[in-house]
Order: sequence, then structure tokens, then C-alpha cells
Amino acid sequence: MASPVTPAQAPVLPLHMRRARFDPPAEMARIREQPGLAGVTTPLGRAAWLVTRYEDAREVLGDATRFSSAGLPVIPVPGTTPEEQRSGNLLMLDPPGHTRLRRLLTGEFTVKRIRRLEPRIAEIVADHLDAMEQAGPPADLVPDFALPVPSLVICELLGVPYADRADFHRRAAQQLDLTRPMEERGKVALESRAYMGELIDRAVAAPGEDMLGMLVREHGDDLTRTELVGIASLLLIAGHETTASMLAIGTLALLRHPEQAALLRDDPQVAAPAVEELMRYLSVVHSGVPRVATADTEVAGQAIGAGDVVVVSLPAADRDRALVEDPDRLDVGRAASHHVAFGHGVHHCLGAPLARMEMATAFPALLRRFPTLAPAMPFEDVEFRSASVVYGLRSLPVTW
Repeated sequence: MASPVTPAQAPVLPLHMRRARFDPPAEMARIREQPGLAGVTTPLGRAAWLVTRYEDAREVLGDATRFSSAGLPVIPVPGTTPEEQRSGNLLMLDPPGHTRLRRLLTGEFTVKRIRRLEPRIAEIVADHLDAMEQAGPPADLVPDFALPVPSLVICELLGVPYADRADFHRRAAQQLDLTRPMEERGKVALESRAYMGELIDRAVAAPGEDMLGMLVREHGDDLTRTELVGIASLLLIAGHETTASMLAIGTLALLRHPEQAALLRDDPQVAAPAVEELMRYLSVVHSGVPRVATADTEVAGQAIGAGDVVVVSLPAADRDRALVEDPDRLDVGRAASHHVAFGHGVHHCLGAPLARMEMATAFPALLRRFPTLAPAMPFEDVEFRSASVVYGLRSLPVTW
């Protein structure tokens, strides 16, 4: 059996963060076929066990008792304790603390509640397509469409001033960029917390009809200011970064598979399954938060000691034949809703219904508005963003 590698042996980019354009590296497939688990090193330098198979991924992600999300070190933020950083951040909490906070938010992200946003999402999408059409080709799909659409949606939902988007886009990208020194990322995180703290204080003084106002009005006695800051920070970053990445890289994948793009463009019934298939095929979140074994256990016959770190490769798990046949093929017509791109278990993405709604609206609208949409540069020159918590594209010049 393989043993976890030491930090000194770690590659420049951890194995579970490497990609070959749309695909996990070939080495991932080889590891998935081998018994036991492989060893990797996390971006923070910890030796870890790597989970690559679909069923193993669901086992680890679905068992918060055996595999904790709360035991890992955090990036040092000046003047802030690790406990304050974890406070309100659902990704870094275990039940029952996690359960308590998630219950307060779940009602805002039900499918029924999100459907009420559908007309506004369609309006936001149409407005940005209008702007692209009026400006004429070429356009850069990342700043012109993929990033602003989910950013405006989450700003309106939370009550964050959209005029502040340039700053919070910058801070989010820097916090998620693993090539930046931890000290720099910590300072940016401090800036972000200070900004969210100002928004929380405004909401406390005059709660509006947005989500921050709701939390203050309905749960202000149950939540500390630090918890409110943590919740708001997570929702703001997670609410735009992942969907923005999917809209950009998903569009490129569709343009590389024109027959799949045509199906999505011409048949409204394809939108929902297409979103699931694109999520499975691309899995833009490399691994989510690593887990720590709470006691001696095993996965796939591999002995795991108490305190060992376990990393789940979501892209590798979603390319497992145990999930779908011919997993390396993009097929927008197939049912792939059991993928783990949104996670699994208690940490399954809270905002998944919102992300699905945004993508199911944006992808078809884009393809219908610009039926001749095409990359404005060779595929080989497209710059992918690998060294980030969320995989994506730095830019995507397009023409029509």
C-alpha cells in the first residue's frame, strides 16, 4: 500500500489539483484502478490520503462522524483566532454546530424559494447578453458574462452593494489562489472580514429584505456577529466563484463539442440534465475541504490512522465508471444527477439549487442569442486557472 508523501516530495501543484484541460490527469485514472489509497500533499503541506473512486468519495463525504471538517489548520489571519475564522463557516464545522447554522439558511435555498428568483435571473442574463450584442464581437466571456451574472444574483440575494463587486472579486480570487503566499492570503482574508463586518453592522442597524437582513431580524439573538460575518463571507465567495467558473469553462466545453451545444440550444428539456452533466464532467472544485479521521478507520481496505488527512478528488470520482458509462465523454442528454461535484452528505452545497437555476438559464440563453458563438483564439492558447481552490479560465475571448 502507498504511504502519504512528505511535503519535501510534493509536486509544485498537488496531484489532486492538476488538470489536463477539461480532464483529470491520466495518473488519476491509474490510481483509481489500484487497490487502497494513494498519498498526496495538501496545499498547506500536510501529508494526506487521496480518494479517487466514486463510492469511496461518497463514503468519506457522507460520514461526518468518522471524517471531520473541523480539524485542519486555517490560513493565519492577522488579529483573528482560528476559532473566529471557523465561526460561521459551514465548510469548517461539524454537526451539531454545522447543523444549527445550516438549518437557519436552508429555507432560503430550497428549490421552491429559488424558483421565485427565476424571472430575475433570466432578466440579469438577458441584460448581459444585450450588452455583449451591443458592444459587438469579440468579447471576453469571463468579465462580460460568466462573472457578472452570478455576482449580481448573489449580491441581490444577500444585500451586498453590486458597486463593490470589483473589490470583492479581487479579494475572492486572491484568497482562492494557492500560488500566493499564505501571509498575503491572510491579509486579504482580513480585508474581506472587515468588509463583511461593515455590511453586517449596517444590516443590524437597518435590516432590509435581503438574506443578511433576514438573518439579523429572525436570528439576530441566536447568532454572534462573528458567525454572521463567517456566514456572509462564505455565501458571497461560494455564491459567485463556482458558478462563474462553470459558466466560462462549461461554455468552452460546449463549443468544443458543437453537437452537444446544439442539443442544449435547441431543446429546452435538455437544460437540466445538461447542467448535471457539465458539473460532473468538469467538477470545478478540486476537492473541497479536506477531512481529518477522528479515529483509526479504513477506506477501500486502506488503514487510516486517527488524525490522518483525507482528500477527496471530486473530478476523479466523477469520472469513475461506477457513476456513469463512458465517463470521459460529455453527454448532455444523460442523467448524471448523482455526481459529487456539489459535494455529498451534510456539506452538500447549500446553494446548489441556485447554481443549477443560474446555469440552466444562462447556458441556453447564451447559445440561442449567439448561435455562431466560437472561441476567438486557438484552444491551445486558452489559459486555464489551475492553482486555485476553484478551477476555471482566466479569460475566454469569443466571437460570433
